[in-house]
Amino acid sequence: MGAGVVAGAVIGATIADYRNQRRESVEGGRTVYTEPDRIIIRDPGGQTYVRGNDLYRFRYGARDIRTETVGADTRTVVIRPDGSEIITVVGQDGRLLRRIRRDPAGRELVIIDNSYRDPQSVGGFYVDAPPPVVNMPYDRYIVDAQEASPDVIYETMVAPPVQRINRRYTLDEIRYSPNVRMQMPSIDLNTINFETGSWTIPPDQAAKLQSIADGLNRAIQANPRVVFLIEGHTDAVGNDVDNLSLSDRRAQSAAELLTQQFGVPSENLTSQGYGEQYLKEQTQGPSAINRRVTVRNITPLLNGGQASLPPPPPGTAPPR
Repeated sequence: MGAGVVAGAVIGATIADYRNQRRESVEGGRTVYTEPDRIIIRDPGGQTYVRGNDLYRFRYGARDIRTETVGADTRTVVIRPDGSEIITVVGQDGRLLRRIRRDPAGRELVIIDNSYRDPQSVGGFYVDAPPPVVNMPYDRYIVDAQEASPDVIYETMVAPPVQRINRRYTLDEIRYSPNVRMQMPSIDLNTINFETGSWTIPPDQAAKLQSIADGLNRAIQANPRVVFLIEGHTDAVGNDVDNLSLSDRRAQSAAELLTQQFGVPSENLTSQGYGEQYLKEQTQGPSAINRRVTVRNITPLLNGGQASLPPPPPGTAPPR
């Protein structure tokens, strides 16, 4: 697969290496493509999405990692050198249920409660919502990191939704429903230029993320419960399965770099790839603009527009 690692990415590896390891099966009418570290699912209706595992990012700097089964759930505890713990609870279907930070004194902070389901939720993870009404300048709604000042980057990271949020969304609903995500402003990290088929972030480009990392750390210090979604995208070259896997690896690579090189807490980040679904430049050919990573604050979506996460509903407290 190549020698060495840059920002969690195997140097020399390309999506072709993983294509050769991919296995295809049909389960309940869905086509499932299984790779060593993620799965890609194509529904009978043609919708395709990728699901990775955030826990890979938490291994960096960990003193110890414990995994145990509690009922039907899997509970992973990452213990850091200072004695603090990051607790991740995953359901039987592999879906993230809860992520908690526990300090050395035993005080817990719930960062993500994905076990709650709003009464307005219809079912599944796709929300058929209308596009949001955006009454702000386009360059402040989708911010170009290369052109923006550090203040603008930070202001975008803590900006409110473009319209009122009328309910809480699960993390899956946010990940897989574009019109839900689009209620929050975003920042295109176009300072990173990915090569075709690659998710490696070279060292000379990594330093360009300093202003992004500074904004993230400042926002997390102001609100330790804040959650940022790192989104990966590709151009339209290649097939959609390859591009979903590739984009998810780009998002994970950027999230890992932000933690490993700039100290952004991994538990306040989550990542998701979207392949070629949201082209910035409408072309079917190679496009460096489309091979990009985006970051947005999804905390108001998780919390129904509130600044801080409310306590979980009765009976859903994480097991100790």
